[in-house]
Amino acid sequence: KIIQELEGAFRGAGWNAIKVIWGGDWDPILAKDVDGRLVKRMGEIIDGQYQKYSVEKGDYIREHFFGADPELLDMVDHLSDEQLQKLRRGGHDPSKVYAAYKAAVDHVGAPTVILAKTIKGYGLGESGEGRNNTHNEKKINEKELINFRTRFGIPLNDEEVLKTPFYRFEEGSVEQEYLKKRREELGGHVPSRQPTEDKLTVPGLEAFSKLFEGSGGKDVSTTMAFGEIIGRILLKDKNIADRVVPIIPDEARTFGMEGLFKQCGIYSSKGQLYEPVDASQLMYYKEAKDGQLLEEGINEAGAISSFIAAGTAYANLGLHMIPFYIFYSMFGFQRVGDLVWLAGDARTKGFLVGGTSGRTTLNGEGLQHEDGHSQLVATTVPNLVAYDPAYAYELAVIIQNGMQRMYADGGDIFYYISVYNGNYVMPAMPEEEGVTEGILKGMYKLSSNEVEKPAAEVRPQLFGSGPILEGVLDAQKILAEKYNVATDVWSVTSYSELCRDARAVQRWNRLHPESEPKKSYLETTLEGIQGPFIASSDNVRLVHDQIRDWMPGTYLTLGTDGFGRSDTRKALRHHFEVDATFVTYATLVGLVQDGHLDKSILPQAINDLDIDPDKVDPLYA
Repeated sequence: KIIQELEGAFRGAGWNAIKVIWGGDWDPILAKDVDGRLVKRMGEIIDGQYQKYSVEKGDYIREHFFGADPELLDMVDHLSDEQLQKLRRGGHDPSKVYAAYKAAVDHVGAPTVILAKTIKGYGLGESGEGRNNTHNEKKINEKELINFRTRFGIPLNDEEVLKTPFYRFEEGSVEQEYLKKRREELGGHVPSRQPTEDKLTVPGLEAFSKLFEGSGGKDVSTTMAFGEIIGRILLKDKNIADRVVPIIPDEARTFGMEGLFKQCGIYSSKGQLYEPVDASQLMYYKEAKDGQLLEEGINEAGAISSFIAAGTAYANLGLHMIPFYIFYSMFGFQRVGDLVWLAGDARTKGFLVGGTSGRTTLNGEGLQHEDGHSQLVATTVPNLVAYDPAYAYELAVIIQNGMQRMYADGGDIFYYISVYNGNYVMPAMPEEEGVTEGILKGMYKLSSNEVEKPAAEVRPQLFGSGPILEGVLDAQKILAEKYNVATDVWSVTSYSELCRDARAVQRWNRLHPESEPKKSYLETTLEGIQGPFIASSDNVRLVHDQIRDWMPGTYLTLGTDGFGRSDTRKALRHHFEVDATFVTYATLVGLVQDGHLDKSILPQAINDLDIDPDKVDPLYA
């Protein structure tokens, strides 16, 4: 029985469990059960058979339930078949439910769960009570309406019932006053969110200036940059330090965030009750009653539930909290996608951070861990803003703006950011005008080069995201040195933001035919540029394809479609055809397709670039 399984689970976890199985109609019958025969019979019947009893007449119940034992038949000999049919389950008896709640409120020392047995569709009779009906069955017939009225004692005559009115208690009646009082205690007649009107003073861009300077020639990852933002900036900001809620399911050291153990402690309601195995280390596993870090163990469902609780505290508790939930990106949407959707529906605020992102960047852990599609899944949540930054300064701009939008400006949005564990030199933030806007809008020009004798009269435009941007920059050099092709390289931080903006402008233009047409950021940015356009990232092609409708020229996309595998990053990127070699070749293909280069260059390029034209398609490898 499911109710027994649930009781075992809750009692095993230390909860107080109250079961409400039988209604008060059973009390006189149970009083006769001096030798436990009735209780034994109740325990013998499984859930499916109880459902059968709920749809049958009293004579069936008499024969098949009580008829198993002559003494049981004697216990109900005074009851008619109709009375047997109306014996209630505990969850439908207000007195029993009230008693259970009273016992729960009075219990101290442990949380309480009430397990109440009910019948699906109770009161709907033949149209739905206890039956396996389809969910699209919405109407009941006249006979069932009248039976419903009679069963629950609603004071309406037959003619009134058939009009299916809302029954209202008389003004000033005991029932009406009771309902009004209860609703007042619950905050009003209609449930409502009551978000705080307080605004947080979030750090400005100047607080992140060290990240704008680059890494000084050192190889670092965006995951490391994220840890620095949390530990060295946000947790030291006097205005928001106590509002930051770092949440990590299991992999704090993998993300380079073990420094938070000492800095703010791991929350434990009972404090540190044992000596951790790493106690001799500086960054040991420190638990504390006032700990700020939530280390949830291998429990993504629990971790995102903590994220939702913290991210909705502004509406439920009147207090802004800033949760940062970082997780193996493959174990985010793929495992708890339904809860991410719930977070959006509940207007949660905060940052989901997909750590160790990338189908080729988290190398060596095979298809289970290597994520290349979370950025695509993120686009399905309307109020989730998704970014895929390549550099530390991009990450800093995105997080600062996100805090500003959510906690200072009051936006009902939350964020998903991909960060990677691939190390490379982080450059300084370009000083050109419009870089900050471009990072937030979704793209900006990062690098341009020139050649003495261009082989083509146009400049191909190369798009890169995340760590694959480094390979795109390498392709820019190859194209210039080997093929005399000058290019522009763009850092694309968010295809989804580019797409949403373009789609919104497209919709506005469609609905305002008499007004001057607007242009999206993407259309304005690429205006007058002929292309071809080549996009590559550590994500599947559908991520890049979001902007295809608004591209002004030939658009070729390279992505990590297919299952992940264990190998070096270099080998994986060549396998998935997203490295500098394939970006270079795709650019030449685009120039040939547009008539700017002769087709004869392609076989030679395949040979020069050491490309195997007969290699297996990575989608099916």
